Amino acid sequence: MALGVVVVIAVLCAIWVLRGGADAEPLPGQPLRTLAKAKGLEIGTAVRGDHAKRNRAYRQTIAAQFSTVTPENEMKWEQIEPERGEFEFGPADDIVDRAREAKQKIRGHTLVWHFQLPGWVRELGPRELEAAMRTHIAEVVGHFKGDVGVWDVVNEPVSDRGGLRPSVFARRLGEDFIALAFRLAHRADPDAKLYLNEIGAEGINAKSDRLYEIVSRLKRDGVPIDGVGFQFHANLDGLPDDHVANLQRFAALGLDIAITEADVGVPLPPDGQKLDHQAQIYEQIVRGCLTVTCRSLTFWGFTDSRSWISETQPGMGAATLLTDKLAPKPAFGAVQRALGG
Repeated sequence: MALGVVVVIAVLCAIWVLRGGADAEPLPGQPLRTLAKAKGLEIGTAVRGDHAKRNRAYRQTIAAQFSTVTPENEMKWEQIEPERGEFEFGPADDIVDRAREAKQKIRGHTLVWHFQLPGWVRELGPRELEAAMRTHIAEVVGHFKGDVGVWDVVNEPVSDRGGLRPSVFARRLGEDFIALAFRLAHRADPDAKLYLNEIGAEGINAKSDRLYEIVSRLKRDGVPIDGVGFQFHANLDGLPDDHVANLQRFAALGLDIAITEADVGVPLPPDGQKLDHQAQIYEQIVRGCLTVTCRSLTFWGFTDSRSWISETQPGMGAATLLTDKLAPKPAFGAVQRALGG
């Protein structure tokens, strides 16, 4: 092959990569965002900004299928304020800009969490930690005011046994750090909806009982909390039988309910039987959400090529609605059917 032809092919390949590769193949049936809108539900996904930049098909699928997006990592404290007082908004701004173009809402995730914290936060004493919280929340919520309409203000504050998780915030400031975070977020953006987000509290258990006590107290004390997010990281064991009753008791407090991080992990390798079972669980999640009139339902990723399950849980994976090639799995059709498609 002539050198000139090789150079031309290399240039064309480079352009193709820079533009994000191939277009997404259209998915069958009506888009999830269209079906969900007819039910009065926002349907969303967690997104990874670096992959959205590089992969056009990934971007197109997000825009076509979902009405809300949640930055998976780009708004977490470790990413956005790695050094004290030095804020890096660029990656999160990119996600916000793309969402605006696609007429999508943004869920901010998350302001105060014990994990993915920069080391400097863990070293602070009580007075300095409170000062850092005040600055961080004011700067981050203020920066995205008008763009981010919903915030997961505090993430996972309850331990599995029903106590307060022994985070740096709980150890230094006690349970009052939760109310303080909500008041600071409300001060920074009075129009944003503010949620407490929790994992492992889908059913009625020690954790959800303590969560119920916490949010009841926040409501009673006039703390500006609007809703509770339930994560629904499930596997083929299925959902707790009482998950709908659990969500309903929180709704009865006058709080909005959201499912914020849904996925269903499968033992590898997946086969037809496992994927059909997974689809049934996804359908349960959607139907339960509709039963309690959730405000929103967010999947924690939508393609098996980008899922925290396969990246952090050895032997598990295939947890999302689409294959790593963005082809529909049985779960995708099940979600469509549950939404009335």
